[in-house]
Amino acid sequence: MNDIKIGNKIIGNTHPCFIIAEAGSNHNGDIKQAKELVDIAVEAGANAVKFQTFTADKLFSKNHPANKIVKNFEFKLEWHKEMKEYCDKKGIMFITTPFQKDAVDLLEKLNIEGYKIASGDMDYYPLLDYISNTGKPIILASGMAYMDEVKEAFNRIKNGKTEDIAILHCVSNYPPKDEDINLKAIQTIKEEFNVPVGFSDHSMGITVPIAAVALGANIIEKHFTISRKLEGMDHFYALEPKELKQMVIEIRKVEKSMGVGIKTPVKAEFAERHYARRGIIAACNLKEGQVIKEEYLDYVRPVDGIESKYYEEVIGRKVNKNIDVDSPIHWEDLI
Repeated sequence: MNDIKIGNKIIGNTHPCFIIAEAGSNHNGDIKQAKELVDIAVEAGANAVKFQTFTADKLFSKNHPANKIVKNFEFKLEWHKEMKEYCDKKGIMFITTPFQKDAVDLLEKLNIEGYKIASGDMDYYPLLDYISNTGKPIILASGMAYMDEVKEAFNRIKNGKTEDIAILHCVSNYPPKDEDINLKAIQTIKEEFNVPVGFSDHSMGITVPIAAVALGANIIEKHFTISRKLEGMDHFYALEPKELKQMVIEIRKVEKSMGVGIKTPVKAEFAERHYARRGIIAACNLKEGQVIKEEYLDYVRPVDGIESKYYEEVIGRKVNKNIDVDSPIHWEDLI
């Protein structure tokens, strides 16, 4: 699989999972709250914090009821420079999902390190073309999509200047039903495109994203909030600060636990091999020259002689000395 690089982070099968703390619109139109979300993401150990860049009148038609609602959750264009600098100062990558071309122009001036494309815009080719022509890395979400649609969007991006592309499996329900999450699609997408594949999660809790990492997800994107009690579009299913931190901790544990796939005892098990495996002992007193029968043998821990798996090679052999009951039998004791 081809690795990609976003900023100073390499994303791929042999690298740590890239964890994006999705702030989204949970700043509620308040830059102080946006900065508090950055602080929470830093404390949790996330690699990046992500917002969404849109203006309501360019996202919905002016007469649509959602226009007025969404207006209250804009990540103001004039915030971007200050927020990018704040993230740089805090040591966390600033990422945003641009929903319009002028947002891309602004982000290019700030030298943003990569872009996320929302599931709903994967067939908005004017925007895909515009972003891919920046040459910056792109993380493409695939909620609501058939595989053919993902291929079309992927190839569209490839036709631009962008070379580093990752794809996120996603279910665009908030939250989705467990039976709809389909984590096995992560591996299917990875095999199809040979690029890093992650999971943009909208489920409740931290179980599913942790499982996604165990199934090979290279990126996890997860919504978080200051409190689920806050009013707004995305608070109710988002993680609270302690939960976000615990998710990161558990993902890192899973990564350590994955290993290299070779079945072999680890160094710490060798002492246990001695004490947990059984050795062959005499079940009765054996006299020199006596032929060993199966009923003359017993098998106990620890191994202090011949291992129990060799019992068939011991039966029928003669002992070359007297062996007391309960004493281990060694190869040198046999003729």
